[in-house]
Amino acid sequence: MTQEPTPTAETVSRLARSLLHDGDGPAVAPVAEGHGHSTWWVGARHVLRLATDRDASARQRRELRLRDLVRPHVGIAVPTSVAYGEWAAGLGYTLDTRLSGVTGEEQDVSALGEADLAALLTGLREVPLRQAETFGVPRVPPRSLETLRTAAARAAGRLAEDDEFDPARLAQLTAPAAVQLAAQPGAAVLVHHNLWGEHLVVSGDGRVRGILGWTDALIGDPAEDIAALAVAVGAPAAVRAATLAGYGARPCLRGLWLARCDTLVRLASGLEGRDDTPLPLLRARLRRAWEAILLERVTELPGEESP
Repeated sequence: MTQEPTPTAETVSRLARSLLHDGDGPAVAPVAEGHGHSTWWVGARHVLRLATDRDASARQRRELRLRDLVRPHVGIAVPTSVAYGEWAAGLGYTLDTRLSGVTGEEQDVSALGEADLAALLTGLREVPLRQAETFGVPRVPPRSLETLRTAAARAAGRLAEDDEFDPARLAQLTAPAAVQLAAQPGAAVLVHHNLWGEHLVVSGDGRVRGILGWTDALIGDPAEDIAALAVAVGAPAAVRAATLAGYGARPCLRGLWLARCDTLVRLASGLEGRDDTPLPLLRARLRRAWEAILLERVTELPGEESP
């Protein structure tokens, strides 16, 4: 099996010079690696992302078309590709504009930022699904909250051994509640599916100025994006944003419990060495997802449909 080449600083510098027609070339520095691509800062105005396998190249090509589709709907900046092509045989790249701001891991989101997130969730609901499907965006069925609850209970027991979590807190999510919070038929929307803090571009005043990381977008359960926001900005802020976007109690609570169960499973995996995400970040995500919200006082869910 042929091993795909690995991009180096020299590779990136040479490509950046050719794309920006800069004889000396802008300064380049790695940002992060993951999900099949290598990401580099190029000067102060651009980001270069290089796919490192053919599957990532295909998802990157899909992402370029999808970003153009969602841009008119979401009300928040989405990166624009100023150049794209192949940096090696069958391996794609895109040179994107750099959005101004810091990540959601570095800056808290303000009340106005929550309104920005509400506009994002509203816009995602308006994206034409048939057109997204023609780009190859997959349609994915909702996850079973009962299955996730069972996995989270095992993880909570593991975390209790290290005094990381009190398993009694998970008892709020009963088996009947998990059934009650099942995803509703016909509720599928375009889901970003990667709304972690590092993909939120936040300004100094807490406004959300941009959304990165569209390669894993899918058509499916809108509660997945509510869950990701609970992990990124805290459960109360995520639920407020979802409510502003028109989502009712059922999808908000479903998203909350998806987030809580996921963070338990991820932290337990991290402690066992099966997840290489830094433990302080996993702990912070769990803490944010488990912040209490007023909606949890609802004892019976109204018979409402998600929009």
